Amino acid sequence: MKALPWLYLGLLSLGYGLALSFGQLGWLALISIALLVFAGYAVRQQTVPVGRYLGHGLFIVLALALALHWLPGFYNGRAIEPQRFTDNAVPFSMYLNLDKPLIGFWLLLVCPWIVARRSLRLTVYATALALTLSVILALGGAVLLGMITWAPKWPDQAWLWVLNNLLLVTLVEEALFRGYIQGGLSRRFKHLPYGENLALLLASLLFGLVHVGAGWQWVLLASLAGVGYGLAYRFGGLGAAIATHFGLNLLHFGLFTYPMLAG
Repeated sequence: MKALPWLYLGLLSLGYGLALSFGQLGWLALISIALLVFAGYAVRQQTVPVGRYLGHGLFIVLALALALHWLPGFYNGRAIEPQRFTDNAVPFSMYLNLDKPLIGFWLLLVCPWIVARRSLRLTVYATALALTLSVILALGGAVLLGMITWAPKWPDQAWLWVLNNLLLVTLVEEALFRGYIQGGLSRRFKHLPYGENLALLLASLLFGLVHVGAGWQWVLLASLAGVGYGLAYRFGGLGAAIATHFGLNLLHFGLFTYPMLAG
């Protein structure tokens, strides 16, 4: 494995260690970890082709269950108690999750192709352009929909939020949606004239749909933001996608109502 995936693994390890300091693992968590190891072995082996498809299928099921916190043995500690960062915002609380980072660990170890390395210059350019587009589409759209407003702030818990969002949220989500889903679909659709565009749009739509519990507005805004993240990944690699996603989240947190205006 090349150096960059190991860097991502180091960051995930840091975040995972931070999460462990706020919670604990039960023995039942070993079942999920063992299933992930089995799925990884199935995907990497070369003797039984159908086994690779079954391994990917098992991972997708496990990733969904881990992301939704359905699997036992993970006790996610609450790092930020419910509170309003601004008077007109809905209350916000934050957990340091032990289960979700396992998705990123699996992807970086088993599917190193998701990184899609690019030159540093291209990564920086792609991040700058994609972040600008994402701000216009997502944050601009949220303002127009009356979901957020200008509200600069830097609360006492901000640095904890930064670490959690970068290491345990953004990195994992981009590894999954851009690296695994968009990257995997691009490989499958490479024979189509607009295969990469189709892969980008499908990954963006899926990313939007996972926000359906928050309402149609968040589905729309997340899908639009996903287009920006997808462009960052396509032209700048996984590092650009992570930087774009985190940059948008940081601007939202620091400069606008977070997470949204109260009804």
